[in-house]
Amino acid sequence: MVYYLWRRKDQSQYQELISTVPSVPACSAPVLLVSQGSWTMPSDIPFALPPRFVTQNHKDLQNTEGKEKEVEMEMKMEAQRDILAHRGSLSVRSWYPVGTVLAGLYSVSPVAPPPGMATRLCFSVEYRHSSEQLMVSLMRLGNLPPRFHGNVTLVEVRLLPDDRRPRQAKARGTGPDPEFSDCFVFQVSGVCVLQSTLSVCVLSVEQDAKRHAVGRVLFPLQGELGQAGRVMWRDLEKEDDTQCSELGDVQISLCYSPSLQRLSVVFLRARGLQLLTGAGVCVQVSLQIHTQVVKSKRSCVLNGEANPYFNYRMSFKLRPQNLDEACLRFELQQPNSIRSEPPTLLGVLVLGPFMYARGPQLQHWMDMVNTPQEPVKLWHGLSRPI
Repeated sequence: MVYYLWRRKDQSQYQELISTVPSVPACSAPVLLVSQGSWTMPSDIPFALPPRFVTQNHKDLQNTEGKEKEVEMEMKMEAQRDILAHRGSLSVRSWYPVGTVLAGLYSVSPVAPPPGMATRLCFSVEYRHSSEQLMVSLMRLGNLPPRFHGNVTLVEVRLLPDDRRPRQAKARGTGPDPEFSDCFVFQVSGVCVLQSTLSVCVLSVEQDAKRHAVGRVLFPLQGELGQAGRVMWRDLEKEDDTQCSELGDVQISLCYSPSLQRLSVVFLRARGLQLLTGAGVCVQVSLQIHTQVVKSKRSCVLNGEANPYFNYRMSFKLRPQNLDEACLRFELQQPNSIRSEPPTLLGVLVLGPFMYARGPQLQHWMDMVNTPQEPVKLWHGLSRPI
């Protein structure tokens, strides 16, 4: 028993192992020892593209070892000199050139506005038939009037005639030539795109959020999609310079007060009316909720002229919860010489939410709702009565 215990005690003692390091030939690469001490990372790991392999004997390697050190020092000095002379090239260690960046491929020539006093818009249009997408890129404005230099410039892009809401872009600077660099994508078929017109309205916004219309560009897409992506300049058309629609245009101001639950309407004027007789002209405004006419008002009859000035003001009681259900219907009428006969309709205009209107008519109503207690004035084209 005593012998057994003595053997167990003798075997429980640990014996120190002799650490041995394997011998490494002198011609091989250095080995990092990691068996003892903390991990150490090398400060520099050389990497170079090797030169062409040339078969040499063992004696030749020993003879040329001293020459390689001298060549390496010369190459380091040459590399430092070449850094300043060849900054555009990419090289490694022994300075084998990999490639050079061609600066001409990345230089963007500034798009300067053409000379002249007219305000002009720089943009490009491209249609992708594979995805049926119309790409509209806005670049910059040129020759903005001086009274708009300190204001924020906004651009509203629509694809007429069926665009539901405009796409907005804000200029990245002020002054006579504000820049945009915005791109808009319209999903439209190849058949409909040729029948569409690109409308770009330029607005100037003051510090008190008051908007001023600078002008707009109407760009028919038919016959203009041949050269994709080309940069174009177009003059902005002012309100007085824009062409009237077939039946004429009317200028209307809308303002809504949520606190008073009041819708204020001002029928300002009309232009380009196609009068049938010389009996005069008047306007009838109706407020509808769904298909029910809530209230109608009619202005006095003005003399029969193509560009009458009405300035007819009216107001309607309208609750905020009915803003998405109501609409305004404007009818330009000519009284009949026979009083028992109904008046002759010259044109009709409907302003309202998405349930009733599209395009500029819808946007006019949405601008009124989004900017309460601020009048929103806009021109609209008349349509034929149904």
